Amino acid sequence: MASTFMARAIQLAVDNVRSGRGGPFGCVVVKDGKVVSEGVNRVTATNDPTAHAEMLAIREACQKLLCFELKGCELYTSCEPCPMCLSAIYWARIDKIYYGGLAEDAAKAGFDDSAIYAEIRQPLAQRKIPMVQTMREEALAAFRAWEDSPGRTVY
Repeated sequence: MASTFMARAIQLAVDNVRSGRGGPFGCVVVKDGKVVSEGVNRVTATNDPTAHAEMLAIREACQKLLCFELKGCELYTSCEPCPMCLSAIYWARIDKIYYGGLAEDAAKAGFDDSAIYAEIRQPLAQRKIPMVQTMREEALAAFRAWEDSPGRTVY
């Protein structure tokens, strides 16, 4: 059954390129052997750098299942997830990831995430985009409000 879902993710990626609507990435979220959602890369179509196939599939699955955690779900993606998508997969608590192509394959096609991985390993002061910490004490008010909120949803 896994090959059926992977084949669908790959077909979504191919169709997306052929349609001219986006990049070569497709994704399917599955729960209990049934497709919950699908996504394709829509970065250039929507002018949204977060509109990766995995991100869109996760968003749709959460909306359909009315939850912010996708425990019990599996994700099938045409290529190894980028750092952003991998983070979203972990935040969504997806049980398992199946992927087709490797990050190296994506890099050869012009989708190279190696600079992001290298930046993450750098100390904050050495990153290419300056990170300036300011107003920490004031910002802590939001965490105190969260901790004091009786209606908070722990996640």
